[in-house]
Amino acid sequence: MIEGLPIYIPITFLIATFATLFFFFLASNKSKAVLFGSLGLMAAQGILAYQGFFEVTDTIPPRFALLIGPPTVLTIILFITKPGRRFIDNLNNQTLTYLSIIRIPIEMVLFWLFIEEWMPEVVTFEGRNFDIVAGITAPIIAFFGYKKKKFRKPVLLIWNIVCFLLLANVVTLAILAAPSPFQMLEWDKPTIAVMHLPYCWLAGYIVPVVFFTHLANIRELIKSN
Repeated sequence: MIEGLPIYIPITFLIATFATLFFFFLASNKSKAVLFGSLGLMAAQGILAYQGFFEVTDTIPPRFALLIGPPTVLTIILFITKPGRRFIDNLNNQTLTYLSIIRIPIEMVLFWLFIEEWMPEVVTFEGRNFDIVAGITAPIIAFFGYKKKKFRKPVLLIWNIVCFLLLANVVTLAILAAPSPFQMLEWDKPTIAVMHLPYCWLAGYIVPVVFFTHLANIRELIKSN
């Protein structure tokens, strides 16, 4: 846990975290596997973070790989197996798109953590992070694109690809600025908040889920064409 932070930072982050879980749960047609699988993953990550596991930064491979590794493997399994693809095809793409709204409070949390010197400037909207654009445009795309059908599918496809790349950009910056044997950016103020509870869920749950929403939407749009 990070002590001394203004209370609105962890509160905002926790609201965004469980909003991510809520939207994902709804998009999966209230799948119990999604609900309990998500809670189990977050509990395991939270226990490790609470015990200081991720704060050890001189190992190879870096310990924070255990945050992003399991969700990444699970995503690959879902896309390459028939049951996984069946699960993806049954998702509600409009709800998956609404989920990206949580990127707005997340960007605020990143900025506040930068002010408190727990995150580097490069991963905020004052640095090289433009991911807040995805959060601002998400409700427009979800409502007019998926519900009202005012946007053609190429527009939806381009939006998902661009937002995927925006997220990939900030994730790459965060990894390069994380304290590890491979650190290349922000030596004076590295990415350290995500090694603590509850911010470990940013790398371990929120980011993988958002990545997954775009991949699922892209798959659906390509298939429908």
